Amino acid sequence: MCSSSSNTRSLTASFATLAALSLLLAACAPAAQPAAPAQPAAPAQPAAPAEPAAPAQVRDFVTWYQYDEKNEDPKSDERVGNEYLRRTIPQFNEAFKGKWRWINQPQPFDKMDTNLVAAVQAGGDVPDLMQAGDGSLIPLLKNGAIQDLTDWIKAQPWFNDLDPSAVTGCTGPDGRIYCVPVAISPYIVFVWKDHFPNGYPKTPEEFKQAAEALKAKNVYAITFFGSTAFDGDGATRFTNMLIQSFGGGFDDGQGKMKLDRPENVAAIQFLREIVAAGYVHPLSWEGTTTPFVEEEPMKTAEAASFPTGIFGYRYVNPLKAPNGKEYKKGNEEDMLDAITAGDIFIAPLFAPEGKKPGCGIGVTGFVIPTGAKNPDAAKDYINWIMTKEQNPDWVLGPGGGFPALRSMLPEIEARKPVAKAFYEQAAAAVAASQCRPWYGSLERRDEAKKIIQTTVYKLVKEDPTADISATLRAAEEEYNRGN
Repeated sequence: MCSSSSNTRSLTASFATLAALSLLLAACAPAAQPAAPAQPAAPAQPAAPAEPAAPAQVRDFVTWYQYDEKNEDPKSDERVGNEYLRRTIPQFNEAFKGKWRWINQPQPFDKMDTNLVAAVQAGGDVPDLMQAGDGSLIPLLKNGAIQDLTDWIKAQPWFNDLDPSAVTGCTGPDGRIYCVPVAISPYIVFVWKDHFPNGYPKTPEEFKQAAEALKAKNVYAITFFGSTAFDGDGATRFTNMLIQSFGGGFDDGQGKMKLDRPENVAAIQFLREIVAAGYVHPLSWEGTTTPFVEEEPMKTAEAASFPTGIFGYRYVNPLKAPNGKEYKKGNEEDMLDAITAGDIFIAPLFAPEGKKPGCGIGVTGFVIPTGAKNPDAAKDYINWIMTKEQNPDWVLGPGGGFPALRSMLPEIEARKPVAKAFYEQAAAAVAASQCRPWYGSLERRDEAKKIIQTTVYKLVKEDPTADISATLRAAEEEYNRGN
């Protein structure tokens, strides 16, 4: 340490001596000569042209719809949705030119959920956005297949315009929002006025009386989705409407199936009676072999009424009224034209005295799958759909119901005046009904509807003498064993 300190002091003294010597030499130096005149600068070389900026990469925005824009078959059941995509994909691509390129990958409507779950769980390619309804929410959520959209959707300027019931349909058990509602689809009855000139019956007894009179004219009073096709999808349609109208239901409110109840027994007994009396068109039960064949009797007025979702207006065409008038554009306007002309009207289902007509209700819109490569594209698309320029077309096309955005109904009616009577009558039917989702608290919905419709079909068509209560009890026990 002592040695180190001594060396430091020695170096300092040496630096001081050198500094003083430098000052003395500077003072004795001759004066500096004037600087030579500056030479003219060489002319500047022209700058090399800048490299053009690389164009932004356009990324694919992939959707799953049940519609196929490449299918131009005029007889396709989904021609309305097909045409919608064919028309709007170029519009979107132009609106987001240089950013997104919309690519649709059609999926079978009854396989969309299972296909998505399989893709997510396998770590495969999933779409950026998928059309989905509220009935898909729990199965997709339980399998981790969809993203939580709560914070994003609440921040959008259109959120407060959404019908609260639509938001509820997209809300999971945890209170979080997992889908974006665009259309609301209640269940109603399409009715030929010439067959029911005094209006649709209010009670089951009135229905039987009117049906007997129609039978004398070789007309069936009703046709409906009664088959077990599409894994029991009929449970969500007429079966649910009838059960609800009699005051019954499918669940106990706590996640268990509850079928064996007096109201359900009464509803199925009524169904047995009208089938045995010949009031129900036979094609009501044949959809397993020919999908949606139950619609045919309504198209030709061989059946006087057709309970189904409001979206049915897109599919029941062409039409021939009892008075011989034909509506044969072969598209959704046939039903709208017939309603506007007064040949068809919309009504709630009948219900026993003291009960409100049953009315299923569903929400359709979008989910963003887990693992989506471009969720920002999905959000851009959703905001685009929620504009007044685009929303009416989506609701009239893929949506097939009322707009979830409450401000959009006047826009829709202004754009398509022929739909005004349709919406007015549908709104009145819904207001007179008690509308709620068919599944209640049931979580395994695909399994539930299959069990329910298979059981009803068995009791009415296969074994109409079987004990209704015991058969319903066995069905609910089958489901509840999985809880």
